[in-house]
Amino acid sequence: MITRDSGLRDRTEECSACRRRTQHQVSIEVRAESEGKNAAFSREPYRVTECLVCGETTNTRMNNA
Repeated sequence: MITRDSGLRDRTEECSACRRRTQHQVSIEVRAESEGKNAAFSREPYRVTECLVCGETTNTRMNNA
């Protein structure tokens, strides 16, 4: 299950594919990291960035404990 923040934001960030600073669309998603009975207890936030030039997408887990 993925829940996406509806407020998408455009930012200028370094793109590893383009190898330069480009406009990116940034959002926060809440993802269930397991399935089944305990899926509701395994949700974690992810920062998702998409380069608006080349389409490269990067997912970063925000709670790396």
